[in-house]
Amino acid sequence: MSEQDLILGAAAGAVLLALCAMFWLVDQRRRNDARLRVLHARIADLEAGAEAAQASVDAFDSALLSVEDGHARLTSGEESLAVCAEALGTASPDPQAVVAALMRADPDHARRLRALFERGEACAFEVQGPAGVVAVEGRAAGALAWLRLSAVIGEDAGLPTAPRFAAFLAARAAPAWIAAADGAPVWVNAAWLAAAGVSSLDEAAERGASFDKGAESLASEAANLGSKRQALRWTTLGGRRRAFQVTAQPLEGGGVGVWTDDVTETEELREALKRHVEAHDETLNHIADAVAIFGEGKRLIFHNTAFAELWGLEPAWLADRPSHGEVLDRLRQRRRLPETIDYAKWKAAELDRYEDTATGPDDLWSLPDGRTLKVGRQPHPMGGVVLLFSDITGELRLKAQYNGQIQVQQATLDKLNDAVAVFGSDGRLRLHNEAFELFWNVTGDQLKVAHDFEGVVELCVRRLHDMNFWRELKGRVADPDPQARAPISGEVKTSDSRIVVYQSRPLPDGATLIAFADVTDARKLESALADRSAALAEAERLKRDFVGNVSYELRTPLTTIIGYSELLERSGENLSERGRGHAAAVRTAATQLARSIDDVLDMAQIDADEMALDLEDVRVADLLGEAAARWQKEAEAAQVTIKVEHPADIGLLRGDVRRLAQTLDHLAENAVRQTPPGGVVTIAARRGLGEVQLQVTDTGRGIPFHVQAHIFDRFIGRERGGPGLGLALVKALVELHGGWVALESEPGAGATFTCHLPEAAQGAAGHPELSF
Repeated sequence: MSEQDLILGAAAGAVLLALCAMFWLVDQRRRNDARLRVLHARIADLEAGAEAAQASVDAFDSALLSVEDGHARLTSGEESLAVCAEALGTASPDPQAVVAALMRADPDHARRLRALFERGEACAFEVQGPAGVVAVEGRAAGALAWLRLSAVIGEDAGLPTAPRFAAFLAARAAPAWIAAADGAPVWVNAAWLAAAGVSSLDEAAERGASFDKGAESLASEAANLGSKRQALRWTTLGGRRRAFQVTAQPLEGGGVGVWTDDVTETEELREALKRHVEAHDETLNHIADAVAIFGEGKRLIFHNTAFAELWGLEPAWLADRPSHGEVLDRLRQRRRLPETIDYAKWKAAELDRYEDTATGPDDLWSLPDGRTLKVGRQPHPMGGVVLLFSDITGELRLKAQYNGQIQVQQATLDKLNDAVAVFGSDGRLRLHNEAFELFWNVTGDQLKVAHDFEGVVELCVRRLHDMNFWRELKGRVADPDPQARAPISGEVKTSDSRIVVYQSRPLPDGATLIAFADVTDARKLESALADRSAALAEAERLKRDFVGNVSYELRTPLTTIIGYSELLERSGENLSERGRGHAAAVRTAATQLARSIDDVLDMAQIDADEMALDLEDVRVADLLGEAAARWQKEAEAAQVTIKVEHPADIGLLRGDVRRLAQTLDHLAENAVRQTPPGGVVTIAARRGLGEVQLQVTDTGRGIPFHVQAHIFDRFIGRERGGPGLGLALVKALVELHGGWVALESEPGAGATFTCHLPEAAQGAAGHPELSF
């Protein structure tokens, strides 16, 4: 390559290099212009942002301070800083002086600010100054700490800031939240999260959890209507069903504020009160007394069934809750109120009782239908009056009867000769009679002062010193043990030598009756009677011995007399007719005397329960025939006819044939002697129900009525000429067989003696083995 080419090449390279440099410079200039335009735009944006920031700070009355290495500098809000300085009582609105005032206000505030300056920990608090409140919010950015100060002066000084109010709601124990227009929560407190079982609102949205769907519907309803809504909601919280009063209030700027109050205890108390009122009303409906409750407006708010029945008022009319005055007017129209001269005045006085705050005394109403009512009034705890009506007509009647019985009882006790006192279960003296005062020589006034058992004992111990006796009686009065209250009786001797019989008797009402009687004279009389009874027993024994001995001594000569008289009667020609007559009379008299002695001995044996029956089967027909045969001769001598009557099948009778024959002999003898010549004596027998009746009938002069009652007594027969023991012995022998004797007679029409004998007699004495 030539030098010229080299020069041309170098020139071309230089031109190209110049062109390249020129193009590079143009490009760099264009780039610098573009960067400059960007910087100018950024500067304009920063200036606009600064102006906007300054405007926003001025608009919201807040001052922004930056703090670096403990030195504070105002960034914006000079006027707001002056207001904050005024609220804190700082003379100069210097940023450093304001920060110092904030740290002096409270040690806790100073700790928080130092944590912000040294460690960059954010803080937010309020400082109460002399002229207002300053809200402080601190944040750290890089090496700077920023403080935003807002002052509240005047009426708004007491209002909390939004963060403080949010903290207050978050700390609330009951759920509270802010809901959107559709009811969905947009902010919730910690209690809401705990009730929903979530940790955040986002988690609740993901899981579809909610405190209560009904509460969300209530919030939506409040948002749509633009007014506050309230409702009581029951929900399960912490495993227990709880009641919440939910309130939804539309907020300015949108949304609904919802807060709740736990009213579980209040609702439970309300339900318990409701049940209590229902139970109270049900109880009042089952009592006999009429109850009516009038409220503060003097209208009927409750009445039980007895009230409607007592006054005969219609349930439908009472259900309309009439006033007290209307009730009184209706009762007066039906004449069911006490009669009064001035009803208007009486009614006004009745209605004025609503003003009384204390329970007044009960009144007695005498109704025109004769009933008596006890009327009680008392203020109702919730206002108004409670009226109670008790029909005491029967009670007054019973009380009058009771008082009458008490008076009769007291009068009866006063008429008793025994000293009587009645002590209650508490030992108090309830009743005593006049004889009690006389018996113990005390007065009624002394007994009233004593009034109990111990006091009565102090009055009576002067006459009866035995304290063991009084302690035993006290046990009968005061000891509730049934065994201790058993009745007792006994005798004691007083200091004045009286013999006293006492007895205690428990009464049905728990009281105890104690009676005292002076038996001194009775005991003396009993002793005399006992001595006399012993003497009579001894005399009776001597009489039996005497009768037995005399009867034995008489039988021996009578046997000789009867024997010799019979011998003289049979002597024939050796004795004159007159002599034989005398001998016959002697024999007859001796025989009668022997029979009388036998009767006396038989009566003595019967009286001594020593007569025994030899029981055997007796043919009744033979018994009657033999009796008639024995008295046939005497009947013929007296010109009296003896007849025997009995059925052919009269059969057998179990008894003592000898004693039965003796019975018929006495009756036949009595009949023959009482029958005039030409008369008839009938000895008859007939069978009855379980018995055999032996009858002896005569046609004689009969027995006077005044004698019939005593005809079977001893020696009564002497008035009719008999031996005097015959009929008494008949009665004794028949009763010994277990039977009885009856008499039928009219004066002048004869007499009939009927012996009712059992078919199978049993010996009452002597042979008990025969009674098997």
